[in-house]
Amino acid sequence: MNKHDETKMKTKTKIKQPLIRVKDLHKTYSLGRVSLEVLRGVSFEIAAGEFVALYGHSGSGKSTLLHMVGLLDRPTSGIVHFDGINVAKLRSGRRNSIRCNDVGFVFQFYHLLPELTVLENTMLPGMVGNSILRWPGRKKALRLRAMELLDELGVSDRLKHRPRELSGGERQRVAIARALIHKPKLLLADEPTGNLDSKTGQKIMDVLLRYNRQHGQTILMVTHDEELAEEVSRAMYIKDGRLVSG
Repeated sequence: MNKHDETKMKTKTKIKQPLIRVKDLHKTYSLGRVSLEVLRGVSFEIAAGEFVALYGHSGSGKSTLLHMVGLLDRPTSGIVHFDGINVAKLRSGRRNSIRCNDVGFVFQFYHLLPELTVLENTMLPGMVGNSILRWPGRKKALRLRAMELLDELGVSDRLKHRPRELSGGERQRVAIARALIHKPKLLLADEPTGNLDSKTGQKIMDVLLRYNRQHGQTILMVTHDEELAEEVSRAMYIKDGRLVSG
């Protein structure tokens, strides 16, 4: 192989970037004359396909860090790279677009709309993202996608039910389906088992683990449960706004 061929090969070879790269992240909130420093120089990377747990006690900065990664808030200083883009410096419109299309959220308290059915709740992100003119042409495909997800997550027999008619575990499965409807690059789960008993919580954890292993879904999960954190591919421990391990 001559030098010209070697140069061509090097040019074609792309260095794979981590999906998430956080560097020296700080977040300080001003409460009147008092400043509260929540994050104190956090740095880490998450590769595509990883299932990472962020665990620590209440007030350690877990949810704040999740909000930074999920583009729900901006850091006071530091860098947040999402798929190679420094999202911390983007304008609000571009940040909103990335968050809506590339990030899925699962919360502790489900946040399902009570007036909508299970199927409608799952389809909601697609409804919001389409204009009145485009919606009729995309409704069928979105409906099929929602039904497939709900079937895979074991709640296909609840399509026409309202959230009040579901158990806690079923509500969380619907919330997971809603978060996955757009096939996001990153799924963020904020205490997804925190409102459930241990048996039901483990079933939800098993759902997330299975989806990660079978579909390669990248997941960052916040939890205070160290036992759950040990089930994933990597765990990061945060204390007083600093990563202690991971």
